[in-house]
Amino acid sequence: MVQPYYAPANVTGFEAPRGVLTHSLRWEPGRATFRTVRGASASGGALVSEHVFASGVPSSGNERLRLNLYVFRRGAQPLTSGAEIVVEKFEYIP
Repeated sequence: MVQPYYAPANVTGFEAPRGVLTHSLRWEPGRATFRTVRGASASGGALVSEHVFASGVPSSGNERLRLNLYVFRRGAQPLTSGAEIVVEKFEYIP
């Protein structure tokens, strides 16, 4: 998603399958491409989701990274086992 998150055009969702996934963001002037593939590499894995934002993309200059994990659709029963993400690598290339 791009900011502000409360603008409907700035949010998109997808069903994340179990297993190792690689998420990437390519941020260019006026364009942000979010891509998710299966496996531990951004290239070569089967495409799970891709979305291009072409309007409302903020310009660079005051970048901040935030990672949030939300458990959706858990039903009436409380979560009985943990949920986690493991970040094996983060790379920022200006």
